[in-house]
Amino acid sequence: MARGFSPVALAVRYGQRHERELRAARQVAKRAGVALHEISLRLPWLKSSSLVDRGQRLPDTPLSRIGRDGIPSTYVPARNSILLSIGISLADALGAEAVIYGANALDYSGYPDCRPEFIAAFSRAARLGTRRGKMRILAPLSRLDKRRIALLAARLRAPMELTWSCYQGGAHPCRSCDSCKLRAKGFEEAGLADPALS
Repeated sequence: MARGFSPVALAVRYGQRHERELRAARQVAKRAGVALHEISLRLPWLKSSSLVDRGQRLPDTPLSRIGRDGIPSTYVPARNSILLSIGISLADALGAEAVIYGANALDYSGYPDCRPEFIAAFSRAARLGTRRGKMRILAPLSRLDKRRIALLAARLRAPMELTWSCYQGGAHPCRSCDSCKLRAKGFEEAGLADPALS
């Protein structure tokens, strides 16, 4: 928004166990004063992921090992390809020029659909496959680790108290899943308290 964009938000229910993130998306969109499109997908094969299949245990990986042991069980097959495609469709319908994608530097150590080369390829596909041929995928966090993201959020006065990262999806963050551990590390390294925990 500070760069002149007038964003429209998108939230997708795809069977994730942490549906609590959808409530967070509504709250953040409302605070930011932007329209939110919310849709649901039913793709039964996504249950191969522990993020979707509640019968599987979420990994409780030591912080020092996160991103070093290959693709984790929380990987949802081609999720970001699907979500970006939906975002491109929405942007094309609105006549928008870009889709903003929140992948960050830590994500692409374990998730192939967060890597810079994936983002570049998808951006090219968006240009080739849309009406005006000018669509871009912008990933402003893709070179930032969690510490730098926490510092950026504080500088921008982003409502971090409304955001949700936990894979477990209960009333409070579990503090043991990979996402909780990486978020806590980011805030700690930034010297900031996580307002979502207060």
